[in-house]
Amino acid sequence: MKYYSSLPITALLALILLAVLVNYHIIPPGGELLSLLRDSAGDYFYTLILVIILLESIVYVGFYFPGQFFAVLMVIGASPGPSDIFKLTIAMVLGATIGSVINYEIGRRTSASEINKRVSDPIKFNSLLIAMIHINSLAFFMVNQGAANRSRKIIGLAGILNLPYYLLLIFATATLSEEVMQLAENSTFLISVVVIWLIIALYMDIKKHRQT
Repeated sequence: MKYYSSLPITALLALILLAVLVNYHIIPPGGELLSLLRDSAGDYFYTLILVIILLESIVYVGFYFPGQFFAVLMVIGASPGPSDIFKLTIAMVLGATIGSVINYEIGRRTSASEINKRVSDPIKFNSLLIAMIHINSLAFFMVNQGAANRSRKIIGLAGILNLPYYLLLIFATATLSEEVMQLAENSTFLISVVVIWLIIALYMDIKKHRQT
């Protein structure tokens, strides 16, 4: 993308808009909709887990649905055995990977760089690891990869890394208090993170402008 600050600006606007709509009861909180989905899931438990993770993994949509936290609580509440945890982890990874494909294609199709030759830069493993701190940051990372027309191999690598990630997430939610884990889905926390991202991106834009 032309400016590093483009994505964080749109992310901040989307977060503020969603917070206002929820605060004034124009739309219900995303957690309420997820609760309705859970209550109507019936025997489609694994499918529901996949859908919840998919919803949160899609760029911008993920700001509305606290999918990861909600899904992991459902997993723990079901008191799963080792084989169940494996199946549920696979469902989560599939949901996140499908979301990564969607985000990559969004970036590729909305960027002018799609007409250019595919970038052959090596995959920046460190950048991917940082992006995987939260599912929303991974979403924007994949949009960036698509916008730069980089190799789709990054999607597969993220899917592989998601296997241990979701196992650790289940363990962390079971070990830590719900309040600590829920912080990552809090709107105020997310806005703070995006503001920091925006400040860094603006600094990079200014630095890039001075060099040209």
